[in-house]
Amino acid sequence: MAAPVIAVVGGGQLARMMAPAAGELGVHLRVLVEAPDSSAAQVVVDAPVGVASDETAIRSLIAPAGATPADVLTFEHEHVPNALLTDLLEHGTPVRPGPDALVHAQDKIVMRRRLTELGVPCPRWAALPTAPDAARTALADFLAEVGGEAVVKTARGGYDGKGVRVVSVAEGGPEQVAEWIEAVAEGGPELLVEEKVPFTRELAVLVARRPSGGIDGRGEVRTWPVVESIQRDGVCAEVIAPAPGLTDAEAERARDAAVRIAEGLGVTGVLAVEMFEVAGEDGPRVLVNELAMRPHNSGHWTIDGAVTSQFEQHLRAVLDLPLGDTTAKAPWTVMANVLGSTLVELTDALPAVLATFPDAKVNLYGKGVRPGRKLGHVNVSGDDLAEVRRRALAAAAILRGERPASTDEATENEERA
Repeated sequence: MAAPVIAVVGGGQLARMMAPAAGELGVHLRVLVEAPDSSAAQVVVDAPVGVASDETAIRSLIAPAGATPADVLTFEHEHVPNALLTDLLEHGTPVRPGPDALVHAQDKIVMRRRLTELGVPCPRWAALPTAPDAARTALADFLAEVGGEAVVKTARGGYDGKGVRVVSVAEGGPEQVAEWIEAVAEGGPELLVEEKVPFTRELAVLVARRPSGGIDGRGEVRTWPVVESIQRDGVCAEVIAPAPGLTDAEAERARDAAVRIAEGLGVTGVLAVEMFEVAGEDGPRVLVNELAMRPHNSGHWTIDGAVTSQFEQHLRAVLDLPLGDTTAKAPWTVMANVLGSTLVELTDALPAVLATFPDAKVNLYGKGVRPGRKLGHVNVSGDDLAEVRRRALAAAAILRGERPASTDEATENEERA
């Protein structure tokens, strides 16, 4: 019997990290990579070169000449033409997540409208008009309504802090995004504005759903423990699993919101739901910030810290296989991202980091070094959160090219950063 074939659009680290799980399951992975030396191309044998906007390249990925057609098409990023996905689905290619679901991760205005319909708690928001004068007026009115400060986002194309600006009346309000407002009238991405939430921390819930199974065959759903995500300069730098100090009731509310979204949008695969924790009169509550319909940085801890990783689970889900156990394997797991490095080759640091922290699980992405770039991550698990966190941060610091420091020094350096 031929192995199932999963076609993946996108050749970055997420596709790269699907490869070990695919090998273990006996699944054939075929990845559309942006360049022959991209992160995924270094580890996936079947890696044709092409871009997500190229219809011919995607159709060839699904049904290459002389090769087995793919059983399903999935993604490691959301930047894929939705009209093409709809056509593929209508002509018999399973697309998971489907275009009707994926659009909510592609367009923030569409996402906010649907989440509001589902009763999912979100920050106050508004879509700005496309006409420049009307957009300025609407933004000024919104700023007045929420206390003079808000966040403007491009509806499409933003990620890792890009396409996001904080604006305030004191700093000029609408004029702080004047070029964005003018660009909309010329065909640029539409804009939305949201209240600047006074959150206490950021949380994330990872949920997986497959088409069948579950209650009344509506789709089996699994969630992992709720995690705390620590951002620096708009990029995830650290994840703590589970989120410290979260009560069972609070965790259940966060998971319930994520499941409601997965089921309400008809998601197949892994869905990451990023949330703000905010203080309330009756205790902390959560507001949904962003969605990602694929494996996500907030779930890298699952590779070593959960019975089933997010990457294996995503493959199971898109093939409609029974989902795996999401239980944590240790009381605590901390993931520290390696964001930039002074080293030319991160592998030069392996002797030092592995000797100093033999319990650290290092995952490097095979990328060229540049400032702030996600180059890899480190997972450390254990019984004592403070010690686990210190070791993860110190190991990541060595990979950034810093001298092997004590774990106390590493923690102090990270907190200052």
